[in-house]
Amino acid sequence: MPATPTQGHVVVAPDKFKGTLEGAEVAARLAAGIRKVAPQLEIRELPVADGGEGTLAAALAAGFTRIPAKVAGPTGLPVDAAIAVKGDTAVVELALASGLARLPGGRTAPLAAGSYGVGQLIGRAVSLGAKRIVLGLGGSACTDGGAGMVQALGAALTDSEGIELPPGGAALRRLHRIDPVLVTKALKGVEIVVACDVDNPLLGPRGATAVYGPQKGADGEDLLVLEAGLTRWADVVAAGTGEDFRDAPGAGAAGGVGFAALALLGATMRPGIELLLELLGFDEAVRGARLVVTGEGCLDAQTLHGKAPAGVAAAATGAGVPVAAVAGRLELSESEWRGAGFVAAYALTDLAEQPGDSLTKAAELAEVAGERLAADLLA
Repeated sequence: MPATPTQGHVVVAPDKFKGTLEGAEVAARLAAGIRKVAPQLEIRELPVADGGEGTLAAALAAGFTRIPAKVAGPTGLPVDAAIAVKGDTAVVELALASGLARLPGGRTAPLAAGSYGVGQLIGRAVSLGAKRIVLGLGGSACTDGGAGMVQALGAALTDSEGIELPPGGAALRRLHRIDPVLVTKALKGVEIVVACDVDNPLLGPRGATAVYGPQKGADGEDLLVLEAGLTRWADVVAAGTGEDFRDAPGAGAAGGVGFAALALLGATMRPGIELLLELLGFDEAVRGARLVVTGEGCLDAQTLHGKAPAGVAAAATGAGVPVAAVAGRLELSESEWRGAGFVAAYALTDLAEQPGDSLTKAAELAEVAGERLAADLLA
């Protein structure tokens, strides 16, 4: 194993292990394992996220305050959600209001699911005095182009008879006019920053419908209906605002919510992990550290394209601090993970006694991984 500095603290900054452990749980278990080997070592737990699911939890672990909010879920039924607030900055996680996990009974509703609850969360943040809102996209259940989000913020979306459109992407085919005046008024003086790691446009073969629609239950005729709705949505918004964002990178994120954020909320987009590390104060936490430990459920090819561990590795390496990875599964070759900046990598599957233990005993194995890396890198 490579030598690491012998002075300084350790920063434990993992993402969630999806389906098994939240980021804070991973951090706590890794830290517990490290302490068994190096009990006097200072350890700073800083769970991270890349803007998708787990973003709110990461903000709360970094000192933000949880503000509960009851909002409309993707099918309109009320759900319990929350935002995170610190000073005049608020964090909104789309998945908590309009995510796949919020579908009643897990039943998809590709044509009718909407993003109204996301707009309600943004409105709640504004009402609390937020001047900067970080909007994390990911895990969306809807393909409504963000229409529901802007309706919740006061936009009028009407058909040719002046009747307000119902929720969902299918209804957008009947859109005739949009009046975003109240949205502009509501967000005056508020900066919206979208944490987004995809560069898909709104429409076409790489767009929101074609790429992500099937994940939300759309197939066959549904895909044609949704694409037609988003096309109409883009046309009407462009005519009403004088700007066309349909081809902007990230416009197709979260079923087109990225498009509405750019076109109607005046948002800017930044890579999710880069934005979250800044928000969570990673630069300060890593200063003077001897090692950073990060990870996620599966370290694979996707990790190398902007996922949280790669972002942590880049930031830590840039600060001159070595970084190790712990994952549920490790699907990268040693040359690949070393090329991404990791000095060591550990997989729970390699520590498990029985197949499946890496899922059913993830917490215990994460602690074992902490012991192992401490013995290798910190002893």
